[in-house]
Amino acid sequence: MIPDFQSLMRPLLEALSDGSVQRTRELVDLMSDRFGLTTEERDAMLPSGRQRLMHNRVGWSITHLFQAGLLERPTRGHIVITESGREALATHPDRVDMSVLRGFASYREFRARSSARDSPDDGSATAEPDVDAASPQDLLAQAVTENRAAVEGELLKRALALSPTEFERLVLRLLERMGYGRSGGVEHSGRSGDAGIDGIISQDPLGLDRIYLQAKRYAPDQSVQRPAIQGFVGALMGAQGDRGVFITTSSFSAGARTEAERVNARIELIDGSRLAELMLRHGVGVQAEVTVTLHQLDEDFFETL
Repeated sequence: MIPDFQSLMRPLLEALSDGSVQRTRELVDLMSDRFGLTTEERDAMLPSGRQRLMHNRVGWSITHLFQAGLLERPTRGHIVITESGREALATHPDRVDMSVLRGFASYREFRARSSARDSPDDGSATAEPDVDAASPQDLLAQAVTENRAAVEGELLKRALALSPTEFERLVLRLLERMGYGRSGGVEHSGRSGDAGIDGIISQDPLGLDRIYLQAKRYAPDQSVQRPAIQGFVGALMGAQGDRGVFITTSSFSAGARTEAERVNARIELIDGSRLAELMLRHGVGVQAEVTVTLHQLDEDFFETL
């Protein structure tokens, strides 16, 4: 019987416990052997026909373990266990599942991102759909929500692994994809360790209408403080500009946000959460994997017969 993705979590950690770096396809084969799957079960496909069911479930299991920090992806398509993963194996000898993963802050943040997308405007939480009672639309919406939250988390981790110069190029690519500089151009002006302007977006061919960029690749626990905003405003004024975008992988302190609102310039602040959301929305650093179409009976059609 093909295991569900939660039942695969501890076996995957065990398979990687020796510290080896393995490919996802190799782990699929290992798990198929571990659970004694038949040839038919190994070849079983998703309803879309685009991916094998076992490969999909191993992939989802890896995604959740990655979000909890129990696995890492050192290079594309390769998986390795982390120290937290080894600790989870030691402290949970029988089973590792979502209830265990909720003990890790990074996984709770991942689940919070998922819940936030499903929460109404009044801030009340929305429960996950009951699989037995949910409609296909409900289940699809939940899967899409979890996928978006997972990919956004991975985008932020990948952005943090970039060099400062690479991160500046990343955010410039994002702004280009969003349509900025279409009538003018985008210039990368930053240098490593430079506290000034990292990029200039010309909104017209003559460069008379400009937006200035500051990009800071900070760890999640290192928020941007007021002095960083003051320094950016100073660089902005020195360039005789009145509009700027400050993008970071972390967050902005209350003092930083107050400073951005106080100054006589329009400063747009984009934190890590919004950065990942924008990257996903505009297709930067991601690629579409599966498109699903749901159908329903057309009553009007039959009434015209």
